[in-house]
Amino acid sequence: MESIILFAPLIGALIAGFGWKATGIRGARWITTGLLFVACFFSWIVFFSHGPDAQHIQVLRWIESGSLSTDWSIRLDRLTSIMLIVVTTVSALVHLYSFGYMAHDENFREGEESYKPRFFAYLSFFTFAMLMLVTSDNLVQLFFGWEGVGVASYLLIGFYYRKPSANAAAMKAFIVNRVGDFGLALGIFGLFYLVDSVRFDDIFAAAPEIANTQISFLFFEVNAANLIAVLLFIGAMGKSAQLILHTWLPDAMEGPTPVSALIHAATMVTAGVFLVCRMSPLMEFAPEALTFVTFLGATTAFFAATVGLVQNDIKRVIAYSTCSQLGYMFVAAGVGVYSVAMFHLFTHAFFKAMLFLGAGSVIHGMHHEQDMRNYGGLRHKMPYTFWAMMIGTLAITGVGIPLTHIGFAGFLSKDAVIESAWAGTAGGYAFWMLVIAALFTSFYSWRLMFMTFFGTPRGDKHTHEHAHESPMVMVIPLGVLSLGAIFAGMIWYGSFFGDHSQVNRFFGIPEHHAEASEDGHGEAAEGESHGEETATADESEGEEPAAADTASDATGEETATADTASEGATGEETAVADESHGEGSEGETAEGEGEGEAHAELDPAPGAGAIYMGPDNHVMDDAHHSPVWVKVSPFIAMLIGFVVAYWFYIVNPAMPRRLAESQRPLYLFLLNKWYFDELYDFLFVRPAKGVGRLFWRRGDGNIIDGSINGIAMGIVPFFTRLAGRAQSGYIFTYAFAMVIGIAVLITWMTLFGGAE
Repeated sequence: MESIILFAPLIGALIAGFGWKATGIRGARWITTGLLFVACFFSWIVFFSHGPDAQHIQVLRWIESGSLSTDWSIRLDRLTSIMLIVVTTVSALVHLYSFGYMAHDENFREGEESYKPRFFAYLSFFTFAMLMLVTSDNLVQLFFGWEGVGVASYLLIGFYYRKPSANAAAMKAFIVNRVGDFGLALGIFGLFYLVDSVRFDDIFAAAPEIANTQISFLFFEVNAANLIAVLLFIGAMGKSAQLILHTWLPDAMEGPTPVSALIHAATMVTAGVFLVCRMSPLMEFAPEALTFVTFLGATTAFFAATVGLVQNDIKRVIAYSTCSQLGYMFVAAGVGVYSVAMFHLFTHAFFKAMLFLGAGSVIHGMHHEQDMRNYGGLRHKMPYTFWAMMIGTLAITGVGIPLTHIGFAGFLSKDAVIESAWAGTAGGYAFWMLVIAALFTSFYSWRLMFMTFFGTPRGDKHTHEHAHESPMVMVIPLGVLSLGAIFAGMIWYGSFFGDHSQVNRFFGIPEHHAEASEDGHGEAAEGESHGEETATADESEGEEPAAADTASDATGEETATADTASEGATGEETAVADESHGEGSEGETAEGEGEGEAHAELDPAPGAGAIYMGPDNHVMDDAHHSPVWVKVSPFIAMLIGFVVAYWFYIVNPAMPRRLAESQRPLYLFLLNKWYFDELYDFLFVRPAKGVGRLFWRRGDGNIIDGSINGIAMGIVPFFTRLAGRAQSGYIFTYAFAMVIGIAVLITWMTLFGGAE
């Protein structure tokens, strides 16, 4: 079943890409889409039926070189199953949606319909590469899939190859990602150097040793775990469009809208978050690296939210929203609550894909108009699209009932991220950046809704008169995704952010347990903390529960004690578990008379579950017990953003223009995306072009061409003329040359011929 999930998209891509003339255009579309729905169906079966334990499925032997032994294997655990349903569900629905969206594309000449099988082949190839990434059992296989999705994104972003802007955007995405991928490659090289293996199990087992290793890097002695973690995160920065390497994501909107929904909302851009969570057994031993992840994620969330406030292209608003939400996920991972990072990744896939597809429906109905300033009053023209995007907006802004587990998907997952940020940073920088970003998210999301579906029609009158609802083949995927946007958070809240025991079971993390021995034959007892409660359990041979006391006799002899954690505001709990042996021991701890030994807590080894949280990582517990004001702060921020947007675009539509004119420098600063593109153009693009011109004019023109031209037009004619003079035609000239040659030969042989 797992092999079918992995290879079904590849088979579809090969058939549509190379065999579409045999199957026909219609056949190519149906085959690729059908195979994706098969993969999606099996993915959900795997998600519900596969246990939390990791399973390794070998596909084939792959690379054997020296000590490097790499299989192509499928690692199936909870992280993998989550990503399988995210990737295949969104991809299958995007394939179906593309039936309508790509039916008649004005970017191709009339009658030139071969673009359809090519488009579906690219989508399926991307899905295969992404599945290869998330099912990888080692870093080489992961890197292969990582680069595969990079190639597929290049092909899909530049799908409209006749548009110079699309070609430029594809090149920009490819080049910027190469910067991040170089960091990822260095991280993989470093791990192989330290561990002599690229298998995840070997790396995770060696994580404590790596944490105690110093390594020379760029003439500095640095901690190996922190260095490797930062290098891996640099790769994640590029793929997940974090600040500094984020500039490619908004320009990638030049591709068709289904591409934006598939790649830039739900799958490829979340690969970086998946990588950090997959490498959590190493990340937990790199606190400085996690601090960097937290800081950059929070800064990205704030930065992208500010830029989204003033964008007018409907797809770019959602693109910057994606960039901001990815920052949320990295903050959760950075503070060590990897389950919450995956929770927001999971819910975000549904509502963000729906927002992108909804935007595509609006663009389709408005004859490819993307400027929101030319929209208005479309909710009656496009009712299904309106309600789908309304659900997506309610989800992304975090609408729900405060202090409960009832609400749209984003309400539960985003609040979990913010509470974790408060606990992980003691209410510091990351927490406040995310709260402010939540306010801005609410503003620009409702701004999009009000400008698109409310008010009076703006722009071209003819376009508005002919605006229409999209066909059902485009509306049905919106309805399916809306179910996830409504219910995904409420259904899986406990699995991702419930008590420790529930999260541990879901992700296959072994429970903390203690060992005790009495008379040399003690048994292990298990204890786990839940909220602020204190659980005390004791079971005698008769299996009757009794409270256990911690005792110490007057002689100071030790008694067997269970692990005691701090109580109260920290949210840590006390759990005592003991199993007594022998008759008459009910309700008593074994008194130390030279026979009992102290309990020793045994923590799960790194890599024992799908994610790893170290024994000192109590952020999830602290988040559960965050103050009420922390829990309601995202909801209050959402309300403020909604009220301001309603005032600006419904009550007083003239206010935004007046505010932009009165705050012109700030408005231009945000409109130009903090001038990152201009800064990079000054720092990197122009110097690179200057060096290129130097090599072209001086190197290629003067040296290479000059040398060749000099030889061809200078030296060769010179010797040609000399040779021409020797060819006089007179016999005495040739005889003289022969005599001179014989004289030289005899002289040479006389002087050097006898030497040994």
